[in-house]
Amino acid sequence: MNFLELAKTRYSVRGYLPKAVEPEKLRYILECGRVAPTGVNAQPQRILVVQTPEGMEKMAKATGIPELYHAPMAIIICVEPECAWTRKYDGHNIHEIDATIVTDHMILAATEQGLGTLWMCRFKPEIIRSEFNIPEKYVPVNVLLVGYPDPEALYKAPDRHDAEGMRKPLDETVSYEIF
Repeated sequence: MNFLELAKTRYSVRGYLPKAVEPEKLRYILECGRVAPTGVNAQPQRILVVQTPEGMEKMAKATGIPELYHAPMAIIICVEPECAWTRKYDGHNIHEIDATIVTDHMILAATEQGLGTLWMCRFKPEIIRSEFNIPEKYVPVNVLLVGYPDPEALYKAPDRHDAEGMRKPLDETVSYEIF
């Protein structure tokens, strides 16, 4: 599968089978996140894997979504802003960009492995921080649910990438030489 096919295969999974993710697949996903580019290769990300039922209950509490679509695991992507690159011209710290690139690499790696994901920003950071003992210097930026998609789930939409009207045409989102 080429990259465009992989990108079109990925969708936001909101229903998972009660099947654990194999350790070798998890390791592969984490490795793909590890090699993701970050500003000046600072690698400010810190990843927390949550796989126990108790941990997933804490995640449900932090997101307000009961049972989290039955996902067997969540990956919390945190960053240490002090370690992230800051653009000198305007002082913009790119820690959230770094976290998002890491997250995206893991999403695509999971898709390649036949897994589904749901990228979540809907969570209460203070609950994540307290429930998982995240030190103050780290900021939880993204949560990634990972597991095997339930084919009976109500929301399945990998075809949304090509469906008429679902994606803007390139000429509406791309300019050349001048905006």
